[in-house]
Amino acid sequence: MAIPDYQTLMKPLLEVISDGNPHPMSEVVEALAKRFGLTPEELAETISRGTQPLFYNRVGWARTFLKKAGLLVSPKRGFVQIKDRGRQVLQENVEKIDNDYLMRFEEFRNFIEASKAILKAKAGDDGAAVSSEKTPQEALEVAYFELRSALISEIQESIKELPPSAFERLVVDVLVKMGYGGRDGQSQVVGRSGDEGIDGVIRQDPLGIDTIYIQAKQWAGPVGRPELQKFVGALQAKSAKKGVFITSSDFTNEAKDYAARTGLILIDGKRLSELMFEYGLGVSPVKSYEVKRIDSDYFAELKGAA
Repeated sequence: MAIPDYQTLMKPLLEVISDGNPHPMSEVVEALAKRFGLTPEELAETISRGTQPLFYNRVGWARTFLKKAGLLVSPKRGFVQIKDRGRQVLQENVEKIDNDYLMRFEEFRNFIEASKAILKAKAGDDGAAVSSEKTPQEALEVAYFELRSALISEIQESIKELPPSAFERLVVDVLVKMGYGGRDGQSQVVGRSGDEGIDGVIRQDPLGIDTIYIQAKQWAGPVGRPELQKFVGALQAKSAKKGVFITSSDFTNEAKDYAARTGLILIDGKRLSELMFEYGLGVSPVKSYEVKRIDSDYFAELKGAA
């Protein structure tokens, strides 16, 4: 049979993990392949001359969309586990779970709207809904931003799984990747012992005259103003002028107001994930598509020379 699309895979995927235990994705893919009776040749089929198996990719997208709707969770990297909402959906015994069905969940609607909002902002849209009658180029852009949004969410989840020491290393790597540190500058992860509120240092020049100090907080809840005040105190003790506070979570409104008054730069988990995507840290390219248009000038020159 033909390889099922990712929406067809949504309900079977939930059924495969319905026992409530964490399941490795390799096990899930194997179980679904048996359920749909896929041949070795079909399982070996890749995405448009790419290297990733098409079926594995579609199972991955089914997982991502179900996760966005709150029906399953990734308890650790490479594993999936059904949530209470997923069990409730299965108990409804619906014929099919697809994107239209998932739109009943607020989290999924927010995910879809966020992808559309990015596309509207890029295109200078006046706020009207994205038309379902898209040109091929528009459809390609919509697909790209959906991919981008999903990948950024996965990056953010991976960040949250890091131990504190690895998170400190990551935030320094991000800033260096962005160009801070200069050609001859230096970066250093200070660490937990005796850091006096400083987790990382980036020296913009060899002499360390222009230095950026970093505080990294691997928290589940939002960072409040008291933590920022401690960091400002640590900066003052070093007569520092530049400070960046980075967290895997978010900041309270009070913390944001305080940062605006003191000149601190704040980077929350979502923005950190976006920066990693934009600067190619922790991600790798899979496929590139070059969109071309007709060169009218070239053909006009040919006509003029005839």
